[in-house]
Amino acid sequence: MTNYHFTGIKGSGMSALAQILHDLNENVQGSDIEETIFTQKPLEQKGITLLPFSRDNIKNGQHVIVSAAYGETHEEIKRARELGLQVDVYPEFLGSFIKQFTSIAVSGSHGKTSTTGLLAHVLGSVEPTSYLIGDGTGKGAANSTYFVFEACEYRRHFLNYSPDYCVMTNIDFDHPDYFKSVEDVVSAFQTMAKQVNKAIIACGDDEHLQTLQANVPIVYYGLGDHNDFQAKSIKNTPEGTAFDAWVRGDLFGSFVIPGFGDHNVKNALSVIALCHYEGIGYEDIVEHLKTFAGVKRRFSEKRSGKQILIDDYAHHPTEIAATIEATKKKYRDREVTAIFQPHTFTRTKTFLNEFAEALSQADHVYLCDIFGSAREEKGSLSIEQLQALVDGAKLLTEAEIETLKGHGESVLLFMGAGDIQKYQKAYEALVESSS
Repeated sequence: MTNYHFTGIKGSGMSALAQILHDLNENVQGSDIEETIFTQKPLEQKGITLLPFSRDNIKNGQHVIVSAAYGETHEEIKRARELGLQVDVYPEFLGSFIKQFTSIAVSGSHGKTSTTGLLAHVLGSVEPTSYLIGDGTGKGAANSTYFVFEACEYRRHFLNYSPDYCVMTNIDFDHPDYFKSVEDVVSAFQTMAKQVNKAIIACGDDEHLQTLQANVPIVYYGLGDHNDFQAKSIKNTPEGTAFDAWVRGDLFGSFVIPGFGDHNVKNALSVIALCHYEGIGYEDIVEHLKTFAGVKRRFSEKRSGKQILIDDYAHHPTEIAATIEATKKKYRDREVTAIFQPHTFTRTKTFLNEFAEALSQADHVYLCDIFGSAREEKGSLSIEQLQALVDGAKLLTEAEIETLKGHGESVLLFMGAGDIQKYQKAYEALVESSS
């Protein structure tokens, strides 16, 4: 048994990895800031010790795993070096850890978390499967055949991995604080493609993914006729979305998924393609695609009085457009009211016009102040600049949250990657206190 200490354990990937090692009967503890973050709840439920940052946390005999957000100047890492302990940065440790399984990385600018969760659910219902999801969820299963994990392109972290398979959902320009252009993002994925050992499952509807060169087969999926795996006859049903999957021109079978919107169909197709490649039976795929309950902060729904409240992590224009589309397909008879909190000044400035275009698909739009990152300068950008580009958009503060009660039987769609949840919680508390 190894004694692991996680420096920065509340990070989503770190939290998930700590849970996995705990499930595999390793000794795990960790430290972080004292502010409550949603990723700590599963750690507390498993009885994993959480400590405030301190050099005194570091003891002889520990293997220290450090979040990529912290460097050599951190007090705990300095102490670990003084004691001569093994110290691994999270992506490096994960890159080594996955080698004991049939590893499946899920990468892409959008849809990674939902696809990782769906793939882990389907495979894990058939074979012992460990998984690491970017929403802070991790599970270690004894004698796992598969290890499914979210592989993020930010700062090219995913180049620490050489997986057996890689699912690539799409390539889009994001993280403008690091990537210089969409071509820069493509170059990162191209490097990743050369590191895959068995096969790449890529969305063929994405023009950038079609340009990839690899040393292994690339299996394409999507809605276009040119794909190896194609979805046809897509229909909305009371249970979700029904579609037929065709494999290289032959009907493979019919499927139903609980989600709505073309992006969810494509995510499901990637799972079907991977499972087909690995020889998982059709009946198993059909049964387990139907029962996926979703992942945290991805179209999480609840009722509040006559309204539907949806919490979603969407923070890029492409994601916002997809989430609004899915909401309109599911709730055709309701108005959609978008409450959006931009995440980082860099991203907001880069995609100002694209944000405005995506948000304009909603019936009503409220904008919360920009949630900045500690890594960036605020500059001269303000939320009013985005407001000016969206017809009828209003600004919203927590103090004005009661305004949302005026939207009758609307769907209230709370979107963002910052602390947008505090607005929803404040609204829920208000509705409860006045009912």
